[in-house]
Amino acid sequence: MTATAPALSVLDLVPVRTAQSSADAIAASLDLAQCADELGMRRYWFAEHHNMPAVASTSPPVLIAAAAARTSSIRIGSGGVMLPNHAPLIVAEQFAALEALAPGRIDLGLGRAPGSDPVITQLLRAGGHGGDVEQFPQHVDDIGLMLDPEGATIEFTSGGRYSVHSTPAALTAPQIWLLGSSNYSAQLAASRGLPYVFANHFAGLGLERALDIYRSQFQPSEQYREPVTFLTANVVAAPTQEEAEDRALPQLRMMARLRLNRPLRALDTIEQAHEGLARADDKEKQVVEAARARWFVGTGQDVAQQVRDFATEHGVDEVMVSPIAGSYAAEPQRTAPGRRQTLQLLADELGARQPAGS
Repeated sequence: MTATAPALSVLDLVPVRTAQSSADAIAASLDLAQCADELGMRRYWFAEHHNMPAVASTSPPVLIAAAAARTSSIRIGSGGVMLPNHAPLIVAEQFAALEALAPGRIDLGLGRAPGSDPVITQLLRAGGHGGDVEQFPQHVDDIGLMLDPEGATIEFTSGGRYSVHSTPAALTAPQIWLLGSSNYSAQLAASRGLPYVFANHFAGLGLERALDIYRSQFQPSEQYREPVTFLTANVVAAPTQEEAEDRALPQLRMMARLRLNRPLRALDTIEQAHEGLARADDKEKQVVEAARARWFVGTGQDVAQQVRDFATEHGVDEVMVSPIAGSYAAEPQRTAPGRRQTLQLLADELGARQPAGS
């Protein structure tokens, strides 16, 4: 390990491949969280997406609780909770309970995107809670206050006051992060003095501008005197370049279907992905090629160097990898050998061991 090697973290969408059940997919992800913990990685985050055949990360708090119970040192969190879908008090209560389950190890990443299509968004908000993205800054503030051990105070125009606590006797609170794929969240995080992450693994464009806005406009807060950020990236590492390219292909094809607004389905096996790409039209091949150019795919040594260079270029000491390695049809359903292999190879090259609770 070199002195400049960044800390490693993991982003998990709980991918579901052909012939795999939701139970199998979750089991594979929990196995991967244990692996990341054993390798000494810094944090493990679950995303929030809805009604997608290839993604089982619909409920970050549930997955966080399960992962926290199976790990001992790694921070577990959301990447992120899509706040307009949820009442702020419910989010605060859920994450206060998680903090009580795993004190000092919980991260609450908040985003303002819906995490799905307009129909699903309407269903998520049918109860009348949240829903207005214009309230996002206020809801972020409210959650921070309700999670604080001192709680939040509501003041009425009549002069009355009402105290709100997300849990009765908190000693510690989750770490709140703002997430985004545009400049908006960068500006909001800077104005609130909060940690911030740009969704580079998904957006692919705008990273430099978002980081510049966040760093240049950052207003020190009681908790954070300096900007706190890290990078995200899609990665696949394997013993050979050929295997790495194979394992990247299922997610590349899924990304093409998403970008081209084509019907979504469970993630291809590697064999299906090869067969499908052979029949693909030029539009799909162009999207696959463009996405592949932004991902880190190769041997452990090569990908580790790309991760190290990426962190150095943007001045961060942590990279959160989304290990998007697909599976061959014959591989077990309740584990993810390609994703586990990716983490192990990167940890071997970069030396992932981090102090507990860092």
